[in-house]
Amino acid sequence: MRNILRKEMRLSTSPLSYLFISFGLMFFLPGYPVLCGAFFVTLGIFQSFQTAREANDLVFSAMLPIAKRDIVKGKYLFVCLIEALAFLLMALAVVCRMTVFSQSAIYRNNALMNANGFALGMAGVIFGLFNGSFVGGFFKTGYKIARPFVFFIITCFVVIFLSEALHYVPGLEKLNAFGMDNMALQLILFIAGIFFYLCLTVLSCKKACERFEKIDL
Repeated sequence: MRNILRKEMRLSTSPLSYLFISFGLMFFLPGYPVLCGAFFVTLGIFQSFQTAREANDLVFSAMLPIAKRDIVKGKYLFVCLIEALAFLLMALAVVCRMTVFSQSAIYRNNALMNANGFALGMAGVIFGLFNGSFVGGFFKTGYKIARPFVFFIITCFVVIFLSEALHYVPGLEKLNAFGMDNMALQLILFIAGIFFYLCLTVLSCKKACERFEKIDL
């Protein structure tokens, strides 16, 4: 599996996938919907799938002495690696905003979602939806990428809109906690988002493996 991942990283990927990891740092931006950073990361991954499709990467991979399931797992490992690297940048930004910049007026007067545990959890939800709807949807056919990505875009921005709006609902103000406020709630929401990501990713990977086995390349 290590060699398959190396093949994905060196041969199948688009340079934009690596470049767009840096959009995780959008969590530093005040007055901006920070979850858009997660979307841009997925957009970079989408470029790799498009590049790989045009290069007949799946056909090339199927000719290697590996199981078809391993091809799917290699794609998922690559996607999860990119997401994990971007997530680390997001987490770094959140920690900085909760500690070093906790007294910064530009962040305290932010009308949009604060970078906190809830925001990180929702980034996990977006990544999970991408893995389930786009990556899983891609392996229904092995070549169609537009329809599953459009579906993901719609779902993603609905999630971003709801995440930005929820803290304006009476009683849900704590979702937009700043600094070290409401840490227990923030930790719970963070763990819930990561759990959603893991479950959806694992389930979609298993389903994608089953679908890809039936595809005649």
